[in-house]
Amino acid sequence: MHDQAVLNRIWCQTLLEELTRFGVEQVCVAPGSRSTPLTLEADANSKLTIHTHFDERGLGFLALGMAKASQKPVAVIVTSGTAVANLLPAIAEAKLTGEKLVVLTADRPVELVGCGANQAIVQAGIYSSHVCAELALPSPSQQVPLRWLLTSIDDVMHQQAREGSAIHINCAFPEPLYSDQAKSLYQDYLDSVAHWQQSGERYTEQYCAVSTPWFDVSQWQGRKGLIIVGSVSKSQAELAKKLAEKLAWPVLCDPQSGASSDWAYYDAWLQTEAGRRLLNQADLVLQIGSRIVAKRFNQWLAQADVEYHYVSPSAARNNQDHRMQIHHLTDITSWLNQSLSHQWRETGKGWAEFGKQLSDHVAQSVLEQTHQDSRLTEMALATSLVELPADTDVFLGNSLFVRMVDMFGRVESEVYSNRGASGIDGLVATAAGTMRISDKPSVLYIGDTSLLYDLNSLALFTQQQTPCVIVVTNNDGGAIFDLLPVPQAQKQSLYQMPHGYDFAAAAQQFKLAYHRVTTLAEYQTRVEQHLTQGRGCLLVEVQTPPEQASQQIKAVIQNLHARL
Repeated sequence: MHDQAVLNRIWCQTLLEELTRFGVEQVCVAPGSRSTPLTLEADANSKLTIHTHFDERGLGFLALGMAKASQKPVAVIVTSGTAVANLLPAIAEAKLTGEKLVVLTADRPVELVGCGANQAIVQAGIYSSHVCAELALPSPSQQVPLRWLLTSIDDVMHQQAREGSAIHINCAFPEPLYSDQAKSLYQDYLDSVAHWQQSGERYTEQYCAVSTPWFDVSQWQGRKGLIIVGSVSKSQAELAKKLAEKLAWPVLCDPQSGASSDWAYYDAWLQTEAGRRLLNQADLVLQIGSRIVAKRFNQWLAQADVEYHYVSPSAARNNQDHRMQIHHLTDITSWLNQSLSHQWRETGKGWAEFGKQLSDHVAQSVLEQTHQDSRLTEMALATSLVELPADTDVFLGNSLFVRMVDMFGRVESEVYSNRGASGIDGLVATAAGTMRISDKPSVLYIGDTSLLYDLNSLALFTQQQTPCVIVVTNNDGGAIFDLLPVPQAQKQSLYQMPHGYDFAAAAQQFKLAYHRVTTLAEYQTRVEQHLTQGRGCLLVEVQTPPEQASQQIKAVIQNLHARL
C-alpha cells in the first residue's frame, strides 16, 4: 500500500528531528496547506516551541529576532508561492548580520512548476546569494534513502554553523497531504535509520581544528590607539572597556553595544575641528564588532592614517573603505578575555583625556536645547535611555532617532537592532522575537513610518505577558530627510511623505494599552511604572513637529562650534 501523505510526514519528522540536534528549539509557522507535513511534525516534536503569525514577512523577522537574542538557529515554515517571497527581507538582513535562520518552504512537486498549476512559482534559488546554502529536496519517496536526506541536511547545517546567516531547504510535497494512516506503514523504511533515531546524535559530525596563536595586545601599551565598540553584547562591551583601561586608550561605544563611556557623544563632537584634531593623533584603531552607526566616525576612519584591527567571529569582509586591515577572526569574548590576561604594566593618564571635555560640552549644549521647551522632544527622549529601569532590554529602530541616540544619548542596556540592511520593514516583528527569547522588560524605539510599515506585527504583542513598551516617535513622516541634501521642491511629497495618522486606533485594534505623552516627566513615569509593575505591551506615542528634531540637532552643533 502506498500513502504519499505518510511519506511526506516521515521525511518531515526526520528533517525536524535532525534540526533539533543542531540546536533548533524555536520554529515560526505561517498558515498553509502545502506546508501541512512540516507544520504537523513540528507540532509533534516535543523539543520544538511553535510561534505563529499570519504574515510571512513579519514571521521571518520574528524568527530573526529570536535568532538574534538566542544565538541559536531558528526554523521558519511557510507554504508555497508568494509566502516564500515574503521571507526575503528578513533573510537579506540575516545575511549581513549573521543570524541563523533555517527556512523550510513547502513547494509543489517539480511536475507542477512552470505549467500553469495554481500557487506554483519557481522557488529553487529564489533567495539567491542572500542564503549561505540551499537544499532542494525531491518529493519524498522510498526510492530515496533517509540516509541521503540526513547527510544532505547535515551538509547545509554544518555550512551554516561555519558561516552563519540563513539556509533554504525547499520541500516538494505531492498530494495527498492528509492521511489517517500510521507511519508504521513504512516501518522498514524507518528502520533504515533506527540507530540514528535512538542515538540522539547528529547523523554526521564535523570537527574543525584551528590553531591560531593569540595576539599579544599588551605590545600596544604606549601607543596612541583607540577602541571603537560596535554591535556586540553588553558583556562584550564591558570587557572592551576594561581593555581600554589597560591600554589607557579612549573607548567609543556605539549605541548597539549597550554601553557608554566618558568619550560619549563622539558623533556630535567629531563634527567640530577640535574633535577631529583630537582623533587625528591616533595611530591605531581597534574595532570590536561591526555595523558602526556613527556617520562622522566612519568618515574620519576612511581618511585616518592609522593601523586598523578588527575583531569579529564572522569571516565576512567588514571594511567599507577598503583600508589595510588586520582581521582577528575569533570569538570576541574569548579574544578579549585572553587579551586581558596578559601581563600589564601600570600606565598614567591616556593621550585623549580632552575627549571627556568634548563630551561634557555636548551634554551641556543638549541640556540647554532641551530645556528651552517644556514639551517632550525627540532629543530629550534620546537622552533618557540611560534612565530606564535596571535590566531593561532596548531595541533601536532605523529612524532618525537612532542617530540622535548615537549623537546625544547614553545606553546602559542590552541593545538589539537591525543595522545590517538598516531597513524600516519588520522592526516590530524583530523586536517581538528578541523579547520572546529574553523574557525581560523591554522597550522598542521606532519611527512612525517604520511602525506603519510593520503594523500587522503588533498582533505579535497581543498575548505578550512580560512588560514591554513600544515608543513611537511620530513626526509625521521621514524626518531623516531633513538631514539629507534631497531636492527641497520634492522633499515633502516624494521623501518625507507626511501621513497625518496617529496610533491610538492601531493599539485598540491589536488590544494593546495606549498612552500619548507630552512631557518628559510624564513619559518617564508611565514607562517606568509599566516596566516595573505592568504586564503586556504598552504603546506610547510621542508626537513632535516634523522639522523639530533636525533643527535641534543643528542648534546643538552650532552651540558646540561656538564653545570650541
